[in-house]
Amino acid sequence: MISGSDKLRTLKQLLRDKAGNFGILTAIAVPVLAAAGGVAIDVTNMSLSHSQLQEATDSAALAAATALAEGSATTTTAKDLANNFVLGQMSNYLAGDTNTTNALKAGTSTTITSSSNSSGGTSYSVAVNASYNLSVNGMSQLLGLHAMTISASSSTTSGTAVEKTALSMEIALDKSGSMLLNTNVIDTTQTSCIQYYTDGIYLYQYSKPKSPCYIKKIAALKTAVGTLLDQLDAADPSSRYVRTAAIAWSSQVDSSSTLAWGTKSTRNNVISGLNADGGTESSAPMTLAYNSLIAPAEATEQAKKGNTKFQKFIVLMTDGENNATSSDQKTLDTCTTAKAAGVQIYTVAFMAPTRGQDLLRSCASNSSNYFDAQQMSDLLAAFKTIGAQASKQTTLLTK
Repeated sequence: MISGSDKLRTLKQLLRDKAGNFGILTAIAVPVLAAAGGVAIDVTNMSLSHSQLQEATDSAALAAATALAEGSATTTTAKDLANNFVLGQMSNYLAGDTNTTNALKAGTSTTITSSSNSSGGTSYSVAVNASYNLSVNGMSQLLGLHAMTISASSSTTSGTAVEKTALSMEIALDKSGSMLLNTNVIDTTQTSCIQYYTDGIYLYQYSKPKSPCYIKKIAALKTAVGTLLDQLDAADPSSRYVRTAAIAWSSQVDSSSTLAWGTKSTRNNVISGLNADGGTESSAPMTLAYNSLIAPAEATEQAKKGNTKFQKFIVLMTDGENNATSSDQKTLDTCTTAKAAGVQIYTVAFMAPTRGQDLLRSCASNSSNYFDAQQMSDLLAAFKTIGAQASKQTTLLTK
């Protein structure tokens, strides 16, 4: 029989046993730390998923508003267009997850209201809402969590007699020799092809064709810019509000188009002929883009179609860094001057080194206008986002 004093001594010995205490604390801490790690992972996934869903609802609302403004959709078909647009966009991220896709389908809705305006036309308000549950990992479930709700909403306005805001856009594209390098996407149209590699700052061609073939960076750029221009055309099918031009540059300005209505001149005179060669110097194309936008002649051309106000855009893209560091400062000086003059600058660093990324990050109007594209899909997404945001200037901004 153990006396009361013996029990007390036994308890004191247990409390003094540090090894035993550490074991108990470890047993308690491990699942807590594991659960915390799981929550951190899920929060990151939730943030990414929300951005993807927000982009989808933004694009869906814009597509529906544009269709209504053009008269190519009724309020009923525009709802279906918006809902299907969200599902189609998100299918790129849900990776065939049937349950999640069905949940998103059930959680997506579009509301459209119409009203007559003072000019005798019809104005439409489009609101797109979407949500679905994102399953959490096993570690988070230790805390009793089973799913997180991802939701986003977007709204826009369009009308048949609403004055739209015009825009002029210069697109400055790096076509230096490094744009001959491969992206991460296999080109299934060829079995073997000429490929290139770099050694330090120099570009070399392999002596023999290699396989598999990959889509080259210059080809990916053409596709990405085409997506941007398609969105501008969709927002302004009559070419009354949008003027564009492009500059292809390497160690100098190699080719350029003058600002013109719509996108035809930009496509035919610059984009279709993009080919990669030369070095990298961004100062000259940036100066040319800025001077073209602020020239009195551009305001005169916009005014000819009744556009007394218009937004000015520059899109600057590079996959490298300037050969001369002095060009960095010259480029930054022009960016600073342009931003002070009200020009909105988007920048895209496509698989670029750190110095090139830093330059473009500093040139952009704000952090959300800078895109770090590390693979082809990132490049396509960047130009698509720029196109969607610029298109909103014509479809969403109304008086």
